[in-house]
Amino acid sequence: MVEAGEPDVILDCLGLYCPMPVFKTRIELDKMEVGQILEVIADDPAAEEDIKSLVNRIGQELLKVWREDDQIHFLIKKVK
Repeated sequence: MVEAGEPDVILDCLGLYCPMPVFKTRIELDKMEVGQILEVIADDPAAEEDIKSLVNRIGQELLKVWREDDQIHFLIKKVK
């Protein structure tokens, strides 16, 4: 993973449970331009593996994943 810049879009998935964070992440990525960065914030423990899997499956770039308290943050770069 490379060091990331500031996100262009922040997607708040707090309080949402599988499969909603993955669906919302996919929809948001589809709307974005190549080169833009999406930050996803989720608190569903399943979201960590689910979103990593989604990013890998659709060929985007996961720049960074980190935790703050009970929240999981993802920085995803749209590369295609």
